[in-house]
Amino acid sequence: MRYSLTLAASLALSAVQAGPIVTRDHIVTTPTVNDGIILNYALTLEYLERKFYMEGLANYTQADFVAAGFEDPFYENLKEIYFDEQVHVQYLSEALEAADITPTNELVYSFGTTNPMQFVTLSSVLEGVGVSAYLGAARDIMNKDYLDAAGSILAVEARHTSYIRASLNQSPFPNPFDTPLKYNQVFSLAADFIVGGSSPVALPFKEFPELTLQCSQYYYEADRSSVTFSGAFKMAANDFGVTKDTPIYAVFFSGLQKLPVQVRITAGNAGDYKIDRLPAGISGQVYVLLSKSSTDFSDENTIAGVAILEVYKKGKIPATPKEKCH
Repeated sequence: MRYSLTLAASLALSAVQAGPIVTRDHIVTTPTVNDGIILNYALTLEYLERKFYMEGLANYTQADFVAAGFEDPFYENLKEIYFDEQVHVQYLSEALEAADITPTNELVYSFGTTNPMQFVTLSSVLEGVGVSAYLGAARDIMNKDYLDAAGSILAVEARHTSYIRASLNQSPFPNPFDTPLKYNQVFSLAADFIVGGSSPVALPFKEFPELTLQCSQYYYEADRSSVTFSGAFKMAANDFGVTKDTPIYAVFFSGLQKLPVQVRITAGNAGDYKIDRLPAGISGQVYVLLSKSSTDFSDENTIAGVAILEVYKKGKIPATPKEKCH
């Protein structure tokens, strides 16, 4: 599972096998992009978010959210977020058609939420990934009108993120910088929810081998907590020929920081990698991947990822106990 159970006490997402448009490969290379590819990349994410809110508003009532602790006007605000995602889909589709570029379409998704708390928790994750996606792609956009639109959408997604995080009693602005992610990193996260459908557009993105976080009974705290990556050494040995003597690094992306920590192999036959202490200075929605390099965190050096942790600043973990792992 790419998503740490620390993200919410009751989050019970199952890892979803990717659908037909997802290409899983051991060797992932940096894609070549242009404005049309970037707009369809953004549209892929916006379709996912639109469907997520459509299903959530259909599956859970206002009374359900209130009973889960999300008091009015939370439900009405979710409707506003859904409206925003609808407008984003429409804008990107029309921009592509105006440029005589075929737009992608909605696929089939599975989000795995069964109650309002799980839904809101996953909303926080998806909105955060959306911010990171737009931020990471902005540097490659050549058309200034598209760049303006992407910046405008990014700002709205960031407001969504802050609102949802505050509703979960998390810091609405845990880091002075947001975290840019690359195309394959974002695609690896989004692909977990794609279970079917087909697109007229072949995007040049691939999914990294999955990085599974072992559930922790404690909150993740910067400069203190350990992290175990379940079965990661066994996977790396099978797929990449890694041995016990091969240095592998868990690279944590938080704001503009990219912080490598060399992993070790745990005792026993589980084939896990582990780090004994998270880096200092990371906070909020933190991304992690495994890399063969301690300095070059390119797609070509990535052997697994991306996974997500909710990390608290040192000494700032919640007073309420974290629920047990399920």
